[in-house]
Amino acid sequence: MARASEKEAADFLAANPEIVQIQAFLTDPSGVARGKVLRPEELTAAYRDGRPLPCSIQSLDILGADVLETGLVWEEGDSDRPCFPVAGTITHAPWHEVPTAQLILESWERDGSATPADPRHALARVVGSLEAKGLKPVVAIELEFYLIDREAVHSGKPKPAAAPNGFAPSHLQAYLMQDLEDFSPFLNDVFAGAKKMGLPARTLISEYAPGQLEIVLAHCDDAMRAADDAVLYKRLVKGVADRHGYVATFMAKPYAELSGSGMHVHVSLADETSDNLFAGEGTELTPHLRHAIGGLEATMAESMAIFAPNANSFRRFRKNSYAPLAPAWAIDNRSVPLRVTSGRAETRHLEHRVCGADANPYVALATVLAGIAEGLEKKIEPSAPVVGDGYGQKEATLPMNWWRALEVARKSDFLRERLGEQFTNIFLTIKEAECDRFFASVTDLDFAWYLRNT
Repeated sequence: MARASEKEAADFLAANPEIVQIQAFLTDPSGVARGKVLRPEELTAAYRDGRPLPCSIQSLDILGADVLETGLVWEEGDSDRPCFPVAGTITHAPWHEVPTAQLILESWERDGSATPADPRHALARVVGSLEAKGLKPVVAIELEFYLIDREAVHSGKPKPAAAPNGFAPSHLQAYLMQDLEDFSPFLNDVFAGAKKMGLPARTLISEYAPGQLEIVLAHCDDAMRAADDAVLYKRLVKGVADRHGYVATFMAKPYAELSGSGMHVHVSLADETSDNLFAGEGTELTPHLRHAIGGLEATMAESMAIFAPNANSFRRFRKNSYAPLAPAWAIDNRSVPLRVTSGRAETRHLEHRVCGADANPYVALATVLAGIAEGLEKKIEPSAPVVGDGYGQKEATLPMNWWRALEVARKSDFLRERLGEQFTNIFLTIKEAECDRFFASVTDLDFAWYLRNT
């Protein structure tokens, strides 16, 4: 995406003179928004000169602690990098009482080259390689989330939030319309906010657990914009939830006994005439779709550290959980990770169902598209399609815990070649440090299991 012009800033402020502050942020490798709050009089200069942010901002773990092993802290003197607004991303942050705007930043080196650790550049690298071959990804990102009682979060024992009418969902009622009615004040504000922000929010669904919801974002023929929209959408949902007294979480598995939250990536490829190269019906696959599936299956195991980037991520992956255990594909079948949709031939696309809602949208989408590119370039053939229960037919072969996924990813030539060697090394170094820190902690469960029984 092109760097924004000063005119964009001036036009936005002229059209929105009530704006008091602008939240300018980038997304770090873990998917956390980090940045600054600007005043309107600072905005034009930010578009012209960028805003400085320390290079260590791309070396932080999920809690914001430095990961010194990345080499982005003292070796660089924690020097600044110019971060420029991304064209077309300045918009409102409508959940704030004070009139507030927001914009996405992108980090660059002082010599004008892309900052290797910025996740947007990893996605741009993959999209660029596809577009160089005349292929345009068409993408939609679906994100499931939970609404949780705020006081229960403070107590450390999360439970579903109660609706304004006092009813708190407590049973598995998938697709229940009453849940949507009960939480309509919150949901109406999300849709109103999405409209004000220019987000393509569409279908609303009550998902497979109490307090779990999903709002679908429409397909977009700009993959970077689709990832930007996913990031902005998460901020919107969290902000509106806070205004309503809830906590919205995109944590992969907030409840042990309930379903996890996924990030489903819907993707097809268009050629230079905008024709869908996956178009078709029945079990016959176009060569592009066939090889895309083959590439995604072949690279799924080494990509798990990106699709499931946290310790909690791996609690989603259980038999009959709608989260996959092995590479597989099928036509209109949600028991496998790669679902080829049915419907009109021209709308056929692939639903990638591996990622947790906690995955970084930029990195996850980059890795999905990289797997597709791998399959196309090497003409990788897919496995036989699954018919029926994929869990009963496929042995679990994906890495099913955090440290194993990181080990497999560390050995991956595919990730280094497609996402960039420096980015891949920094991402994995951060996650390896997080993994070590997480398992060095002594939790309440340690005491419950081992204090008296050992």
